[in-house]
Amino acid sequence: MLVFEIIMVAMSAVRANVMRSILTTLGIVIGIAAVITMVALGEGAQQRVAQQISRMGTSILTIRPGQQMFGGVSRGDAELSIEDAIALRAESGGLLKVSPEQQSRLQVAYKRWNSNTQIMGVWPEYFEIYNHKVKVGRWFDQGEVQGRRRVAVLGFNLPETLGDTPAELLVGETIQIRGILFEVIGVLEEKGDAAWVRPDDQIFVPQSTAQYRVMGGRDRLNSIYAATETPQELDLAFAEIDRIVRREHRLKMGEDADFNIRNSADLIATFNEANQTMNVLLAGIAAVSLLVGGIGIMNIMLVSVTERTREIGVRKALGATRGGILTQFLVEALFLCIMGGIIGVAAGYGAAEVVTRITSWDTAVAPEAVFIAIGFSAAVGLFFGIWPASRAAILNPIDALRHE
Repeated sequence: MLVFEIIMVAMSAVRANVMRSILTTLGIVIGIAAVITMVALGEGAQQRVAQQISRMGTSILTIRPGQQMFGGVSRGDAELSIEDAIALRAESGGLLKVSPEQQSRLQVAYKRWNSNTQIMGVWPEYFEIYNHKVKVGRWFDQGEVQGRRRVAVLGFNLPETLGDTPAELLVGETIQIRGILFEVIGVLEEKGDAAWVRPDDQIFVPQSTAQYRVMGGRDRLNSIYAATETPQELDLAFAEIDRIVRREHRLKMGEDADFNIRNSADLIATFNEANQTMNVLLAGIAAVSLLVGGIGIMNIMLVSVTERTREIGVRKALGATRGGILTQFLVEALFLCIMGGIIGVAAGYGAAEVVTRITSWDTAVAPEAVFIAIGFSAAVGLFFGIWPASRAAILNPIDALRHE
């Protein structure tokens, strides 16, 4: 029997039991749709985090306080001071752009409006490190840092927060931070969320002003940011930072550091590892549906062999070979699984789109995930279709013709 004829006979058998065929593929559809949706959510989350961290910059190192250790016992949190930042800027040989950061959430008032806002005490280099652009006005310079000037640069959303005032009208105006008057000298362009940082909702003031006029003379820094011109210089910069800060903290060779250095690449790698683990777990759960669907297809195909025993006997008596019978039943199983896979992919796309519209979560379906899903469906059909097809192929034609 010709291959084309075998395929046509198999399709006729599927059409003869449309409702049963639809119900048979339902497990495959649900399994594939679940896998595609989970993968889309995971891929979307990875892309979103990568974009947010890219907004922060790909050649930035963050130095944060660690734990002070003595004899293997923690003595509490260590501290970073302004002297550490000064040493990094002065002794890195021009390799680094450096800015300390002191932050605190404080009350901000303008006329009759007020808000509780994150205040960031930084150096002018901070704006270069994070590639901030000024929408209106300017940012402060090093002279204003040294003079402890009461000037402020507002994030993009602050004009709306402070009475929906146009940014152009706010520049030159006076706001109060913790009851202290500050002149607004600039408003930044929109930056968007950058990982856990929301620069559009922050107010930036000179670090020295923040330290001595707003934060009560507190010398402790939340962190120090250092950036290189290119990501390729990060390893060298890491070593330089480690050397300089260790010397500033009087740490002996081999002694545990009381500070941490992290870069954006580490954050992306850490998130992706956690996300991939979760994706594997969710895909494993969804794969149970595929297993159930495959068992359902095998069951239905076994029933079909029993129901069509006499038909198989007639076809064998007319010259059909074992290979032809085997191929026919395998084609039926493969067709049901592949169609279930295609419908499942479409349902997964639809589910991902619905999730995006309802929750505003980013989703992205990778093309390779689609091909893998359809290929896996075909593999399920082949694996679970072999036994029923083999049973049909080995039927004795005489016994089959006598079957009632």
